[in-house]
Amino acid sequence: MEHAGQPHDGDMVLLANHVSWIDILALGGTTGAAFVAHDGIARWPVIGWLAAQNNTLFVARERRGALSHQLDALRAAMQGHQPVALFPEGTTSDGSGLLPFKPSLLAVLLPPPRAVLIQPVHIDYGAATDEIAWHGDEPAGTNAWRVLGRKGPLVVTLRFLSPFDPATCADRKVIAATARDRIAASIALHQRPFASAPPSI
Repeated sequence: MEHAGQPHDGDMVLLANHVSWIDILALGGTTGAAFVAHDGIARWPVIGWLAAQNNTLFVARERRGALSHQLDALRAAMQGHQPVALFPEGTTSDGSGLLPFKPSLLAVLLPPPRAVLIQPVHIDYGAATDEIAWHGDEPAGTNAWRVLGRKGPLVVTLRFLSPFDPATCADRKVIAATARDRIAASIALHQRPFASAPPSI
């Protein structure tokens, strides 16, 4: 595990890109953050149990009319001083870029409940991204066996980017766009190039 930058030492909400179930272990283990995660994770062996130990808030994204309850639960979670982490993409990606950020749950930050800052985080698996990424229709168990069966060390770099005050943002869409732009810039800066093509004859 490597770090670039430092987690903000005050009350914070972490907004991170989402590539793998390993993200929860890496970010939670480093920051002690409680996560907002879809309720399917609660049923995962080991991962679901570990997430619950960190006061993870499991939400049912597909349930109609659930947003109000989710916002209330998130407000309650933010009353303590434990960092809260969200994956605004709403699902995992292939790690080469970012999916659109869903701003719905970010409404809880306006007005901020107290002096809370937003810190974008770029979770970077480097050259192993293609091997680690869990996306598409791949079953969770298949991905877990594939990841755990790979050879060699896995280096995860958590790139803690500059925090910003949500009070300076006009609405939740601006919060989402600001965080997404910063993470996208970090991905563009640190993304490993593809292997060089063989020389032409």
